[in-house]
Amino acid sequence: MEVSEVSEGPEWPERPEEVGSPEVPKPRRRGRTTLLIAGAAVLGLVAGTCAGFLVQADREPTKLPSLSQSVVKQAKGDGPEPLSAAQDRKVKVDGDLRRLLIKRPRGTQEYSTGDDGWMDVAAYSEEYTKPGDIFSGRLDDEFRRAAVTGWSRGDAYTVEIRLVQYRQEEDLAAAESIHSWKVTGTRSWAIPGTGEGMAYVDTRPDTKPGYLPMYQAQAHAYRGDIAMEIWIFDSKPIPKKTIMDLAERQMGRL
Repeated sequence: MEVSEVSEGPEWPERPEEVGSPEVPKPRRRGRTTLLIAGAAVLGLVAGTCAGFLVQADREPTKLPSLSQSVVKQAKGDGPEPLSAAQDRKVKVDGDLRRLLIKRPRGTQEYSTGDDGWMDVAAYSEEYTKPGDIFSGRLDDEFRRAAVTGWSRGDAYTVEIRLVQYRQEEDLAAAESIHSWKVTGTRSWAIPGTGEGMAYVDTRPDTKPGYLPMYQAQAHAYRGDIAMEIWIFDSKPIPKKTIMDLAERQMGRL
């Protein structure tokens, strides 16, 4: 087989020092005509600028818009009337908290674990199976005070309602408190108009030797710095309507 001849690439040009340095082109001399045209252009520019200044000087100055704003007339009268104590929630919740509790129904007997309608943090904690834990927890939550009311009917039916108020200087304790209840074996419903408020009803009674079987219902909701707690106990199942009605009526007063 014949081997084809490999073609060589283009040869590099000889180095400049070998072929001689190329001649540097010299600037072309400008003729007189070019200088005359340039001078005329400069004179024309100056003349046009002067003419523009003269025209502008003959015109009246354009008035600038005023920088000041138009004066707004002050409304007549003394302004809106302040809210009454019944309308101002701040006044309402900082007053006698017991006045916000719903009234005891007719035909029932008074039942309350409070002292003249009040509970301090110690009395509140004693209502739970682990009072020490509740006591320290409520102190951490900035417990302020609690108003309480309750009633009974017959041998087993009891109701207790508590309005627990927190200082809330660091945490939203009222809102957090309604999530602290662990409720099992119950049916539950949201309380209308309360955001996260919930009501619970036991489906099975709590039984202890020597005691009647006891059913329980409870409701938890909050508004502002006040947490609502409702507890109902009875020896027979508690209807949903009973706990929901109490919860909605009580929250309507806050």
